Amino acid sequence: MRRGIRARHVLAYDGAGHVLLTDAEVVVAGSRIVAVGPRGAETVDEVLELGNVLVLPGLIDLDALADIDHTILDSWQSRELGLGLQWSRDYATHRRRAVFDAEERAFIREYSFAQLLLHGVTTAMPIASEVHSDWAETFDDAVAMAEAARRLGLRVYLGPAYRSGVNVVDADGTRSVYWHEESGRAGFDDAARFLAWAAEQESDLVHGALLPCRIETLSEELMRRTAELAAKTGVLVRLHALQGLLERRFILERFGAPPLEVLARTGLLGPDLLIPHAIYLDAHPLVDADTDVDLGTLAASGAAIVHCPLTSARHAAALDTFARYRAAGVRIALGTDSFPPDLVRGMDIGVTIAKVLTHRLDGATYADYLTAATLGGADALRRPDLGRLAVGATADLVAFRLDDHRDGVLDDPVRTLCMNSTGRATDFAMVAGRITVRDGAIPGIDLPAMTRRAQALFDRMRAAYSERDYLRRPTDELFPASFPAK
Repeated sequence: MRRGIRARHVLAYDGAGHVLLTDAEVVVAGSRIVAVGPRGAETVDEVLELGNVLVLPGLIDLDALADIDHTILDSWQSRELGLGLQWSRDYATHRRRAVFDAEERAFIREYSFAQLLLHGVTTAMPIASEVHSDWAETFDDAVAMAEAARRLGLRVYLGPAYRSGVNVVDADGTRSVYWHEESGRAGFDDAARFLAWAAEQESDLVHGALLPCRIETLSEELMRRTAELAAKTGVLVRLHALQGLLERRFILERFGAPPLEVLARTGLLGPDLLIPHAIYLDAHPLVDADTDVDLGTLAASGAAIVHCPLTSARHAAALDTFARYRAAGVRIALGTDSFPPDLVRGMDIGVTIAKVLTHRLDGATYADYLTAATLGGADALRRPDLGRLAVGATADLVAFRLDDHRDGVLDDPVRTLCMNSTGRATDFAMVAGRITVRDGAIPGIDLPAMTRRAQALFDRMRAAYSERDYLRRPTDELFPASFPAK
């Protein structure tokens, strides 16, 4: 069946980049796009008239939140309170436990995947916090995520997260890493097992990837084994690195070299590596280094960074700067890494911060960021059929409404969407020809019921911080209200 998806604005691809069409149509047959152009120019079996919307290629989120929100809890504290949100060494050594059981974890992943679709994301590389686990993720966790993605129609690149260490707070309030190499090796084995399982699925909705945790929580052995397995299987690796000064200190103390050098010497640094957030290079103003070579090294390696502007800003960090990384030739994709999983909001924050850092109104453009959220993500995934609306591309597309009176007047549709609206304007989404969002809802999903359950689980998650706090402070002390209650 040939479907004609008609809209006031369509962001098409002309072979070199995105171009904006007015009163246009995307024709889909099966899982592929077979035509993009003026409405009515092609014979179709069914017409979907979407009206005053902006149709974009499906957004690609390569650091996609896969749990209930934790950033609302951990992105505003003083240093003293922030220490209480880490594992204490005593907890890591003697008392660690999983806050949620396997079924609850599976529900949380499915709830988060629904949120991704409702914010215009069609391809995701999930990430969940390990703070609430007994160590990291398991093979069964990854299988449950894959099954949830297939039910909902979300394309995912995933695997169980694994690590050989965890950030902890010692009894005197200092930060360090607690190591448990056996758990790291077991997690790696689960990740290898999942790669084999995913390869057998023969589904474009499920792809295996290696997703070790943060660089400072990996032993050199685990990094080398990850690089070797990636080379053998041809899968991508995503590893959070260059995201904090504490990380840099830990890496220098343990390995005697800065993070980028460690990635290189373990074989990880290369075109198959994705690095969220890649902020603290040697030239960053807060990094005490005598060199300025990291940016060139990063670009020459072919690794892609996953820029998460909203989450970085919430944690008092920023890419310095988007234009500088791009001019150096660094491959840039986008991610959310927190709630809301809203790349539209993230693009606006990213452009705004780029203006502040460069002291220029054109420090970055919405076109730059939208390209990173589509073509940049597709490039990082080695998927030239994604991130574009063109003949032969996979039929991933999303429509954002532009007629909400709260958005005000319309200028350029891309700038108006990013500046005046959010990802919650998602009205329609299609993944590989399957309609996954219609009229702002996911068919067959009772989101209010899911949200009620998610709230109950969030409340339990929030309460569990007290047992991990090195001072064992009560929840109300760890999370004081914005204003005193009376």
